[in-house]
Amino acid sequence: MKSIGAAGAVGLAGCSTDGGSSGNTISMGILMGVTGGLSEVGPAIRDAAELAVKQVRDADNGFSVDTQFENTETKPSRGVSGAEALVNGGYPMICGGLASSVTLQVAENVAIPNQTVMCSPSATSPDVSTLEDNDFVYRTPPTDKLQGSLLAQIAAERLEKESAAILFLNNAYGNGLSNGFTKTFEEEYGGEVLNQVSYSAGRSSYTSQLQNALDGDPETLVIIGYPESGNKIFRNFYGNFDRADMDILVPDGLRADDLPGNVGHDMTNVRGTNPSSAGPGIEYFRSAYEEEYGSAPGPFNQQSFDAAAVLMLARAAAGEAAGTAIRDQMRAVTDPGGETVGPENLGEGVSLAADGNEINYQGVSGPVEFDDNGDLASAVYNYFRYTEDGTENIEQVQV
Repeated sequence: MKSIGAAGAVGLAGCSTDGGSSGNTISMGILMGVTGGLSEVGPAIRDAAELAVKQVRDADNGFSVDTQFENTETKPSRGVSGAEALVNGGYPMICGGLASSVTLQVAENVAIPNQTVMCSPSATSPDVSTLEDNDFVYRTPPTDKLQGSLLAQIAAERLEKESAAILFLNNAYGNGLSNGFTKTFEEEYGGEVLNQVSYSAGRSSYTSQLQNALDGDPETLVIIGYPESGNKIFRNFYGNFDRADMDILVPDGLRADDLPGNVGHDMTNVRGTNPSSAGPGIEYFRSAYEEEYGSAPGPFNQQSFDAAAVLMLARAAAGEAAGTAIRDQMRAVTDPGGETVGPENLGEGVSLAADGNEINYQGVSGPVEFDDNGDLASAVYNYFRYTEDGTENIEQVQV
């Protein structure tokens, strides 16, 4: 359970000015993995955060926005060194990280001891909820505890499976989802998880791991990871096993429209879940994103815009660049009540918050209202399937 108490050691991010700039400069670090395991989705997630920054920069509101980007390479060690660079640069808040394993290490080793506010757009591990973080860590996607349970519900109720196996990336993300699925599938639905097989990223082949997962002939297979490894896993599955009609479930980390093309198979036997984008500003965001970058937004892009937007609004409402002051405004700018702020009037919202007005940020991805743990109070997921050349949503499910 998170605690709010006396502040710990104060780093440079706890100072009262933005890296030596004026009080009308909003300074925000952006810490994301655009290479490594998230190389196929990370750049677009970063672009979405930058789009929120552009909305504030382009507004006639008297504020400027200073950002510094650090690439974590989807590695915890690089995440920590990147976060240290941001703290040493005087940034009181960080939009990031992405992978749960990176986010946890950055939070524990850098953000919490230096009173730096973090808001992750994609870290979904349940372990984030239980950090003793003095309320400095937030996130805009729902926790994997919810997604693991939803995947189990889909396996048992929609696919009518009684046995399953799980092949999962051995990190905080993979372990959290695997355990969440197993607990719900077995305890709530009476199913049996025959095998839980972990794997590491960067292997040349995953045939032996697949063989171990498929031992005992489970009725469905859950594959948890990111596209970098997913490409090889699915190539090995379709190339080495006569199971192309087997129902496979995947979570948000393996939703990528270019996956079938990279794998060389239609993947129509694969279904999955990912956090929905159901906020009132979604159409405006999609239009602005496509105009700016020439392509449609992808997984976690909406959550990334929201994370950056909330941080900038909280900084404006705080009136200073102290991490503690920004922290204390994170719920104030998102809780119900006050004037509605969304992507279309984000620049104006910064001015309203700075002037002391009560505001309610309505997220692109859906309601952004933080509970006591800095998690979303509610969540909506897409239940999707792979087509011959991409993905399509089947329905939306609220949990």
